[in-house]
Amino acid sequence: AMDCLLTRRSVRAFTPEPVGPDTVRELLRAAMFAPSAGDQQPWHFVAVTRREDLDFIAQVHPYAGMCRQAAGAVLVCGEPAVARHPDMWLQDCAAATQNLLLALHAKGLGGVYVGVFPREERMKPLATRFGLPAAIVPFSLVPFGHPAGVPEQPDRFKTERIHLDRW
Repeated sequence: AMDCLLTRRSVRAFTPEPVGPDTVRELLRAAMFAPSAGDQQPWHFVAVTRREDLDFIAQVHPYAGMCRQAAGAVLVCGEPAVARHPDMWLQDCAAATQNLLLALHAKGLGGVYVGVFPREERMKPLATRFGLPAAIVPFSLVPFGHPAGVPEQPDRFKTERIHLDRW
């Protein structure tokens, strides 16, 4: 687990090799095992695999050009209205997104966290394209596939950011 946490990188270039539906299902299962406030699990996932949909995402989202190469993408969505802790759905969906990214890495795949919420110009075209009900909010997007290369791993550990007991 520590190796997976410390070696995961954002992957933005993919090979043309497909990712099978069983693998996608396993990845989504991992996403659903994320922690959530009061175990509310306010998330929904749109698994995007059709090439025309991936190309559409690349056209409407300024930072999702890698969808043109990706085998697929997952649109992580939240349903704030059903959350028992309505102000926590954002953290819950972020945790599910991180679980998805770690599961991709553990399977030898790659992906990248692409922000959607709260940018209306990103949310609206995705909600429309994928037929999201009005109560469902698109939160993040994770394009994924087989990495065409893996970026170098910088050392992100900074002792000056650690404060013991108090600042």
